[in-house]
Amino acid sequence: MVIMAHPDDPEFFCGGTIAAWTRQGSQVTYLILTNGDKGSDDPAMTPEQLAALRQDEQRAAAQILGVHGVIFLGEEDGELEPTLPLRQRVVREIRRYRPDVVVCQDPAAFYSGTAYVVHPDHHAAGVAALEAVFPAARNRMYHPELLAEGLQPHAVHEIYLAGTNEPNRWVDISEFIDLKIQAIRAHASQLRDPDAVMERVRQRTQDTDQYGRAVFREAFRYLALR
Repeated sequence: MVIMAHPDDPEFFCGGTIAAWTRQGSQVTYLILTNGDKGSDDPAMTPEQLAALRQDEQRAAAQILGVHGVIFLGEEDGELEPTLPLRQRVVREIRRYRPDVVVCQDPAAFYSGTAYVVHPDHHAAGVAALEAVFPAARNRMYHPELLAEGLQPHAVHEIYLAGTNEPNRWVDISEFIDLKIQAIRAHASQLRDPDAVMERVRQRTQDTDQYGRAVFREAFRYLALR
């Protein structure tokens, strides 16, 4: 399960890894927390139109990567807070889908490099996801009302924190970099200069292997829970 703040976050943060996993036979589900209704400078665009458009774009991008399904919680864009009601909503989906692995945003990252300040929704989404995974989703005493819905506790054992400044695991996405870029292009409403954005994506993921060959990698902080 990929739990992220906005439509387009999964593709930008970990689209290559998602493509690799689905091609290996893994079933991937997205849980998108906000409606993305503030992501436009177009004066003719309304929040309602934008939210609907971004859902369509997210579904199209997910289909490109082979994602099983997309869940939208519809929280207000730019106003996400890791509240107990939000945690309950996230726990509900974790218990419903019972993922082995959760990918979420690293709440400890407040900036990236020297030119990017992390969106506050990303912090909130990361906190909500981590607190849902542990201890709430695995402990039946948390959110007992979910038991009445037939949703039993579930323990997630692996977490990949995306957008981290302290990576300890890198996934080689060289085979899937073009698919990642194709999926990002599906988010047309968010791309003022698509070619420039794609070039930055390539630059940020490009690396060199031990033999000096160019490769593309996505970086994560990996946690293995007991």
